[in-house]
Amino acid sequence: MARSKQKAQMSIGGNAQWINPHMMRAPNFTKRFVKPSRHRPGIVALREIRKYQKSTVTLIQKLPFQRLVKEIAQSLKAEFRFQSSAVDALQEAAEAYMVGFFEDTNLGDIHAK
Repeated sequence: MARSKQKAQMSIGGNAQWINPHMMRAPNFTKRFVKPSRHRPGIVALREIRKYQKSTVTLIQKLPFQRLVKEIAQSLKAEFRFQSSAVDALQEAAEAYMVGFFEDTNLGDIHAK
């Protein structure tokens, strides 16, 4: 099968959609865009919370965290070296602390409402 190039197409821009063409036959109808429906505030955040609670991957990327640990260690003493398991343990502890902190923050926020 021969390859073919795609034609250039004009985009209508954004996420808006055209109204059904059958409705354009109605009297006093002007073309307009319909905005897509949006989720209520907090729904997407709750979905992300459930997603990250199910997963077991680390939330912080390993390399930036490793660089941060080495930078902090260099400010104390220049000759520190770390095993990879030690950096992993530090990362697990830091993430556990952050998750607990944000859980407490969320409970405080709910209590304040």
